Amino acid sequence: MTPKADIRAEAEALRDVFTRAGATPVEAPLMLSADLLLDLYGEDIRARAYTTDDPDRGEMMLRPDFTVPVVQAHMARAARGRGAEPACYTYLGEVFRKQPAGSGRPSEYLQLGFERFGDGDPARADAAVFALFHEALAGLNLRAVTGDMGILLAAIECLSTTPVRKAALRRHVWRPRRFRALLERYTGRRPPPAGRAELLAKVAEAGLDAVIDAAGVETGLRSRSEIAARVAHLRADARTPPIAATEAEALSAILNLEASLPDACGRLRDLEGDLPGLAPAVDRFAARITALEAAGLDPAALPFEASFGRTTMEYYDGFVFGFLAEGRPDMPPVATGGRYDALTAIVGQGAAIPAVGGVIRPELVHELRGGARS
Repeated sequence: MTPKADIRAEAEALRDVFTRAGATPVEAPLMLSADLLLDLYGEDIRARAYTTDDPDRGEMMLRPDFTVPVVQAHMARAARGRGAEPACYTYLGEVFRKQPAGSGRPSEYLQLGFERFGDGDPARADAAVFALFHEALAGLNLRAVTGDMGILLAAIECLSTTPVRKAALRRHVWRPRRFRALLERYTGRRPPPAGRAELLAKVAEAGLDAVIDAAGVETGLRSRSEIAARVAHLRADARTPPIAATEAEALSAILNLEASLPDACGRLRDLEGDLPGLAPAVDRFAARITALEAAGLDPAALPFEASFGRTTMEYYDGFVFGFLAEGRPDMPPVATGGRYDALTAIVGQGAAIPAVGGVIRPELVHELRGGARS
């Protein structure tokens, strides 16, 4: 067999674990409408996806992953009255990603995945999916790691600041450097961007219309009304008190938290006093630990990294996990996954369905096995 055929055979063997667990095999279109992907990821997706224009369907993208089209198909089924009950799906096919020049990473590779919808017990579903991936990847000497975007998002909601600032932090939680810069500015540790104070001083002294008129002919893309709205936002932000130091320190402690699952839960409980409102998210975290133990896994042997997934898992909003090759920092995660209830709400136009799943890179599994199945 050719190497590509070997990798597909590896993937099909892995998929047997998912089908034995009751997953229905499904297919997905190779070309997806760019509109939904742009709504989910913003313009950043253009740097990672291959795009083309179709005269009938508009801008299209080569499939960057399966999760979005599988969610679309399940939500369409739910809209027809057949998707409220729990359902599991598995898929296998090519996905396409642009890669940095010189990285040597493939721009086309197989993706194997499993998605679980509609389970009314999120902790049990999270544990079951993680255990299934743990079973599929057994014997590969992989390091499992877990995280929880729900903890981070809940901590942001606990901050004593404006809805606008909370929304900005939520939007950039998947961009750690930008998030850190915003947090430092919102706590008063970093001054606003250069020129902002000068602009606001001029507006306060002369009025907005005079400042716009003094700038000359309007040649930019923003209209006068859009400029006025932006300046009003900046003025309101400048009047907003800084986030309390105790809250900022608690959020930073969460961002830097790395421990076993039970130890992490204890530390999060300790932070509830500084972030009132965090308790429900920690309760869900604790329930997941209990469910993992019930699924036959040892929580004390599973590491928790609060910031895991912040650069690669933009649609996950709860439990996240990954399986990493020990001693191979050059290798991407062999598998990743997590909970994405918010994504189903976006695709379903408000009609959310609990959802959790993950994907495996079969070519990495094949490589770790030495290029051939034992």
